[in-house]
Amino acid sequence: MALMIIDTCVNCAVCEPECPNGAISEAESIYVIDPDKCTECVGYFTASQCIDVCPVECIVPNPQRTETREELQRKFEVLLASPS
Repeated sequence: MALMIIDTCVNCAVCEPECPNGAISEAESIYVIDPDKCTECVGYFTASQCIDVCPVECIVPNPQRTETREELQRKFEVLLASPS
């Protein structure tokens, strides 16, 4: 399941550089996660790095993007093979 940032985000920016897939970017009032790029760090780490560094716990599973660990692994492999 991809992650999402909820409106309690304080725009601290600590999550953005932690994302190995470049899925996090600054939006108008909060940061956002591109669900097509988010693998919950599967393929890189055992835990989601953005969740680990978020000081206000505003990063949660996206209920609109339910994905199994295997699907996240396949997404990681596709992203790794695709040129940026």
